[in-house]
Amino acid sequence: MMTKWSCMQHPAEQRARQTEEGFTLIELLIVMSVMLILMTLAIPQMLKITKQTRETSAIQSVRTIGQAELQYNSQYPANGFACSLAVLGGDPKSGAPSAQAAQLIPPDLASGQKSGYTFSITNCNKVTVNNQDQYTSYEIIAVPQAVGKTGDRGFCSDENNLIKFDPAGGTNCTQPLQ
Repeated sequence: MMTKWSCMQHPAEQRARQTEEGFTLIELLIVMSVMLILMTLAIPQMLKITKQTRETSAIQSVRTIGQAELQYNSQYPANGFACSLAVLGGDPKSGAPSAQAAQLIPPDLASGQKSGYTFSITNCNKVTVNNQDQYTSYEIIAVPQAVGKTGDRGFCSDENNLIKFDPAGGTNCTQPLQ
């Protein structure tokens, strides 16, 4: 049975309950400050790791294109090397591979855009042998779509499959990749 006095609380009990009900404004501000400090340290590291991942992907893609060029040269010796990514690519659903669509690289790479980098094949030297044009050399180029954001370095390779890089993110690749 409840009496009139049992519903009333002592002032000390009321104060104890009020202080236990939640966080104070100061406590919340301290937690938010700590979170902001941690985020200012973590976000630049995360962006750096993302750029390194994209650069690694670009290097692997340049290697893939170089291997596809060697395969293309051995499968279609009359043509020499391919002088475009579209020739190395091609849709497997469209039929058998051909000299115009060899299906040697994946469609995303054949589009010329992958992981924040733009890829192309340039500097193709053409000779005519028995009234047939044949490409005897090429250069693979991979440059960041936004230097400093999607990558810092540009990458290049040729028929020798030696990958070099440009630290400025362009196509002046003079430093060998180690």
